[in-house]
Amino acid sequence: MIADMSSLDLAVIGNCTISALVDRRAQIVWSCFPRFDGDPVFSALLDSPEGRSDADQRGIFAIDMVGMVSCEQSYLQNTAVLVSRLTDSFGNILEITDFAPRFKHYDRTFRPPMLIRRVYPVKGRPRIRVRLRPHYDWGSCPPSLTRGSNHLRFVGPAYSLRLTTDASVSYVQDERPFVVDRPLSFFFGEDEPLRSETDSTARSFLDSTVDFWRDWVRSLSIPFDWQEPVIRAAITLKLCNYEETGAIVAALTTSVPEAPHTQRNWDYRYCWLRDAYFVIQALNRLGTTKTMEEYLTYITNIVDDMEAIPDQKDMPPLFSITRSPDLEEREATALAGYRGMGPVRVGNAAYTQIQNDAYGSVVLASVHAFLDKRLIRTGNRALFAHLEKLGHRAIEVFDQPDAGPWELRTKAAVHTFPSVMCWAACDRLVKIAEAMGRDDRAAFWREHAERMHKVIDERAYNAATGTFVSSFDGEHLDATLLLLAELDFVKADDPRFIATVEAVGAKLRRGDLLLRYDVEDDFGLMHTAFMICGFWYVDALNAIGRKDEAKELFEHILSLRNSFGLFSEDADFTTGELWGNFPQTYSMVGLINSAVRLSRSWEEAF
Repeated sequence: MIADMSSLDLAVIGNCTISALVDRRAQIVWSCFPRFDGDPVFSALLDSPEGRSDADQRGIFAIDMVGMVSCEQSYLQNTAVLVSRLTDSFGNILEITDFAPRFKHYDRTFRPPMLIRRVYPVKGRPRIRVRLRPHYDWGSCPPSLTRGSNHLRFVGPAYSLRLTTDASVSYVQDERPFVVDRPLSFFFGEDEPLRSETDSTARSFLDSTVDFWRDWVRSLSIPFDWQEPVIRAAITLKLCNYEETGAIVAALTTSVPEAPHTQRNWDYRYCWLRDAYFVIQALNRLGTTKTMEEYLTYITNIVDDMEAIPDQKDMPPLFSITRSPDLEEREATALAGYRGMGPVRVGNAAYTQIQNDAYGSVVLASVHAFLDKRLIRTGNRALFAHLEKLGHRAIEVFDQPDAGPWELRTKAAVHTFPSVMCWAACDRLVKIAEAMGRDDRAAFWREHAERMHKVIDERAYNAATGTFVSSFDGEHLDATLLLLAELDFVKADDPRFIATVEAVGAKLRRGDLLLRYDVEDDFGLMHTAFMICGFWYVDALNAIGRKDEAKELFEHILSLRNSFGLFSEDADFTTGELWGNFPQTYSMVGLINSAVRLSRSWEEAF
């Protein structure tokens, strides 16, 4: 049975070390080892099966039910554990439970790079065929295979992986169908022996993992309305958190095109500083202070890194999950791409770009370290001194050209959003200084913030159109203008902002979604909508008093989630088909923030 990569109707499992994507046939089609930004040993998602036989398919972990006619899937409530219920043409029923183990063990979090698949015969005598075909080095290197009495080793050029199972190793190795007449477990991960009984260990790990996720969900502060979508978005956001360092990746995949046949294929398995403000905002609203604190630690470590490089003035816009700024971009030519739409890119050349919103992103995220009394690792004078240096750089560059929030590769301008974020850096430094009792520094940053505000107010507003515009002295619009009130640059009732929201809606809205912009960029015009822009528009409509309209639009956007409640980065504004890397942190954050703003309070509901 060849994997069908015709849609992003995929589920995600993970444990904050690794993740995997599971398709509608219960096949694992994407997973990187030993961490999010590692080698995708399961890469079928980006390896078009067109023209290939079943025997040629690679990068997949399939447990195929012989004669399957249906597959019903759902998460166990409030967990990242997926259950697939398969039925064959004779009425036999089989369940596959997929998860990555995660729980407390000896007062530490146990989250190994491991996937567990538990197979259970529900009815009759179902037969399965296991196809376990990892490939190394981005699909270019098949493994050497060795076996033991209860395991298979997949030996690669740099590392090895192991399957441990209580199923017949010979049947698995030969991909021969066999009857499932008892529960079976498959442990796939690092090349280490399982030093306990297979079945009982799988059951214990499953129970403990379910308990972890349900306890975690119980700790969330969620809105009264749209609880289930928010919970699923929160779990997904957590699954994009590389907990060892605190980083949160933009998505778990690379090179799923933003639109078909456009070559807008990028590697999103990294941490963008621009996302920091929005992610922190969502985490704070959910009350997930530990994840927020760990993410702040990651961000403030970047600040310290910059301090250690005295001759580097510009802040890179993105970093690896271990804070490496060197993300040189290359193409993985052995993989054909999603639906054959290459190239598949590894790394992201945007790390070399000048994106001046980075300074504001870091300062806005770091404000919580000084003002949120729930946090244990709070801000101090040393961190404030580092942030002030970012503030000085924001003063220098706020009116200078950059690649902008949309990372244009060949065009530069003085973009409004980065300029406003530079102003926001100085404005929030005022608040930090006041909280620290540093009146002299508060006065210094207030003076600069007011001067910058005046310049931006004059040059980013077009009197002829009566709206703010996307670049200084320009005439075009982009969706980031919807954030001006949220960033406190203007009041929501400012007639200029209201006119801007209305103009953005008229110019960029397509059906229920919004384009980022409607002018040509390095790759031509946009052919899909950017999901979070729809949520920004919802929030802006709500801010200017059009709450009923905002709620209706929010519901329509929610209906575009896939069958597991997940969003990618983009969607076709006519059909709603999902495109772009998956699952997209930005999109899930937008869902959370809009739901919190629009929901009735718990007091109102009762």
